[in-house]
Amino acid sequence: MTPRPVTPRLVTPLRATTERDGQLVRLLLDRPKANVLDAELVGALRDAIRSLDRDGPIKLLVFEGAGSHFSFGASVPEHLPGQVRGMLAAFHALFREIEAVGVPTAAIVRGQCLGGGFELATACGHVVCDPTARFALPEITLGVFPPVAAATLSWRVPGAVVTRLVLSGEVVPGPEAVRIGLADACADDAEVAMQAWFDRVLAPRSAVALRFAWRAARRPMTRLLTDELAAVEALYLDELMACRDPVIGLDAFLAKTPPTWEHR
Repeated sequence: MTPRPVTPRLVTPLRATTERDGQLVRLLLDRPKANVLDAELVGALRDAIRSLDRDGPIKLLVFEGAGSHFSFGASVPEHLPGQVRGMLAAFHALFREIEAVGVPTAAIVRGQCLGGGFELATACGHVVCDPTARFALPEITLGVFPPVAAATLSWRVPGAVVTRLVLSGEVVPGPEAVRIGLADACADDAEVAMQAWFDRVLAPRSAVALRFAWRAARRPMTRLLTDELAAVEALYLDELMACRDPVIGLDAFLAKTPPTWEHR
């Protein structure tokens, strides 16, 4: 594969690069181990999003994970009472801020793409994975659920599929993800596939036209990220977290023991 020219800018724990004369911006999650989306990484992503030149030549914002995995998802300790309200507020604000930029988004997925990582990747307009990719929403095994996916994943796949994935926590391999619509392409070299898509679809177009077309086509997604996500967040914080089982599940995960549900 031909090396791509980049202009690096280190934002710990995030690496941001610009490519193709500013037409492509890449945000590389770089939080060992497995790019957990903790408060620091979410904050770095939000800072990077705010710093984008929305009036420049940018045509694509790409999210990718460093190492073997896209992301193991959000920080489990930050889901506990006392932290979860602030964690969800910041995490959900990230999605609204990405959408407000008004430029096409893409994700390159390799390895595990779980929970909050799944939500980040599948909220993008174009998702390319390789055969190692494994998509899953395992929150149900901890006694909770994924608010962003519950509110917005129907943008990508039918509601019945959303319900199945949220309730089961099942793992979806890369080729199957394409078949059901979670991803748009699965290729042995996901980077080459993404660049080919950029060359074919975005490179010949006006950056201004792309931005307005994107905003017009994504208006339903914007509404999901405001009205629907706010309602689902309230359900999570005010009702689910008032129950015993979520704390039991989270504590059991951190202790590496099976949960003993109280069903209340």
